[in-house]
Amino acid sequence: MGIIAHVDHGKTTMSDSLLAAAGLLSPSMAGTALALDYMEEEQKRQMTIKAANVSLLHERNGTLYVINLIDTPGHVDFSGRVTRSLRAIDGAVVVVDSVEEIMVQTETVTRQALEERVRPVLYINKIDRLIKELRLTADQIQERIGRIITEFNRLIELYAEPEYREKWKVSFATNTVAMGSAKDRWGFNAEIAKEKNFKFSDVVDAYTKETASELGQQAPLHEAILNMAVESMPPPHIAQKYRIPKVWKGDINSEVGQAMMNCDDNGPVVMAITNIVVDPQAGVVASGRLFSGTIKEGSTFHLLGARVDQRVQQVCIFMGPYREIIGTISAGNIPALLGLEGAKAGETLSTIKDIAPFEAVHYVTEPVVTMAVEPKHSRDLPKLIDLLRKLSLEDPNLVTKINEETGEYLIAGMGTLHLEIANTLITKTGLEIVTSKPIVIYRESIRASAGPVEGKSPNKHNKVYIEVEPLPEKLVSMIKEGKIGEYQDRHEMAKILREEGWPPDEARGVWSVDEGSNMLVEVTKGAQYVQEVKEMIIAGYRWGLKEGPLAYEQIRGIKMKITDVSLHEDPVHRGPAQIMPMSRRAFFVAFLNADPILLEPVQKITVKIPPELLGAATSVISQKRGKILSVDQRGHLVYVVGELPTAETFDLSEVMRGASQGRAFWGLEFSRWAPVPQSLIMQVIADIRKRKGLPPEPQKAEDFMEM
Repeated sequence: MGIIAHVDHGKTTMSDSLLAAAGLLSPSMAGTALALDYMEEEQKRQMTIKAANVSLLHERNGTLYVINLIDTPGHVDFSGRVTRSLRAIDGAVVVVDSVEEIMVQTETVTRQALEERVRPVLYINKIDRLIKELRLTADQIQERIGRIITEFNRLIELYAEPEYREKWKVSFATNTVAMGSAKDRWGFNAEIAKEKNFKFSDVVDAYTKETASELGQQAPLHEAILNMAVESMPPPHIAQKYRIPKVWKGDINSEVGQAMMNCDDNGPVVMAITNIVVDPQAGVVASGRLFSGTIKEGSTFHLLGARVDQRVQQVCIFMGPYREIIGTISAGNIPALLGLEGAKAGETLSTIKDIAPFEAVHYVTEPVVTMAVEPKHSRDLPKLIDLLRKLSLEDPNLVTKINEETGEYLIAGMGTLHLEIANTLITKTGLEIVTSKPIVIYRESIRASAGPVEGKSPNKHNKVYIEVEPLPEKLVSMIKEGKIGEYQDRHEMAKILREEGWPPDEARGVWSVDEGSNMLVEVTKGAQYVQEVKEMIIAGYRWGLKEGPLAYEQIRGIKMKITDVSLHEDPVHRGPAQIMPMSRRAFFVAFLNADPILLEPVQKITVKIPPELLGAATSVISQKRGKILSVDQRGHLVYVVGELPTAETFDLSEVMRGASQGRAFWGLEFSRWAPVPQSLIMQVIADIRKRKGLPPEPQKAEDFMEM
């Protein structure tokens, strides 16, 4: 099971109670130890940054249950870690703060859980604040809790697949809702209330009479949560029957498919690696979900993505920050393995080389801010490069890249906090670094079609003719969601594209689909030597995609078609040095003739504010080139949903706090890419080019034409 929630709703405080109950933490420390936030940075900031695992033993009605628990971060900048953790679990406790109610990140994590077929149950936290701060009566508390349950079930209605919609809705009647105060270590669900004759009014009385400390003995929080987990969440051999078809695209009726469906200890080993930690002493520690087979120390396995065989040196399980060596582990568990140096998060580990890998993990957000980082002393450069490699191994959402031309080292992340933490993790090692201010990442794209454009190779012996057009937003989304992808069966892809209205020759001719959501298609008729130069053309086109002609930013949402080629018959005259530059230049000429635009990342903002300050919140959003999408009164607060360009969010905290007298709560998450307004585009391009040390004016189409 996992614990998922919006930032600051009390996940880690709740985990403390579970650890104390299992004897892993002194009861007097529970609720303040934040034991699963064991990084110094987490303790300091009082927030979870990484996902932490622990295995607990829980007894219910005389039966013992092993519970593999993962506590995940709540801040949107770390949502990638939540996404990866969900692959490893079957059920999730969604924690909701009863004062703030359901927030933007609650919705995001619930949606992600349902997309992975992870069953959610609900824990409503901080009931003490309703009594002490908001001074609500027992009836008013009941009314508020009813509203939170209704709102949560609306999310399930919205995001669950049809067959789980009704089955997975939560209610007191089915013991899938608990409430309490993690800080004061008490909680109950309907079953406990009935058993112990526990009522809402008892809770209110306890706080009024200041006997709240006794509630934890009467109704201990861990009982409510773990009983709810054991009752409602499926054991691995049941969950895998419906989860495997969702996360694995191989043949379910094959031997491997059946072994995973049945969580078979004797089947071939198949494990989805969901998390990597680089331990200074032990090296790479890979943890994740073992769906089939038994892993023993010393065995050799195949990493599908890295295409290497590696030997497992040690089999452990995580107990928070510590690893317990266990030597062997069976299907349905979450092992932590040492010795897999080539492993990455998202990798598939197996005893069989030619099985289908697990579906790629689809992230709800993408990196939108970046910063340049360099060592204070040039002698430390190798150390910095090594640290950046380690950081991107542990967190695939932290994209590190080296700009060969400017010699800049760049770290891109989901938001400024993400970069701040990366920065802290580097300086923690004693390395002194200098960083730039966070910079927004842009994308280049087009609005119109252009071509055919003729491209000539430097030796003038080869020609290529290409056209470009914008890729419809629906297809861009399908690539992002993994419904169309580079490694997909080409017949299957052609069928999907024909259904989307593509002509058959184009649907059959896809050469490349990249993560930036672009497609390269070949539709030549009877041209010679096309297959021999295919890889070189793709390489030239991808070289162009990486750094577009406007501002050397990545290109997004383009369909490029090769309509004809005329190639020299002697392979010597059509090598990479001729074909790659020809493809890239022709692509740029077509791109610059197709009404090129710059796209900026736009964030969705959700603000909760007292009604009398509504005007202040909406004017902050409007002043920052934002727009209001909806205004909605819920209880005593008004919820404002809007959109803001990421470039305008860097000083949002100060401005919003100032305008709302510190009474606004808000959350941001990536929403979409949108064209930079015409009035700003030339200035933005000039600024980016200046920062990258490029001439201020972008090149024109004729600059790329071979005369």
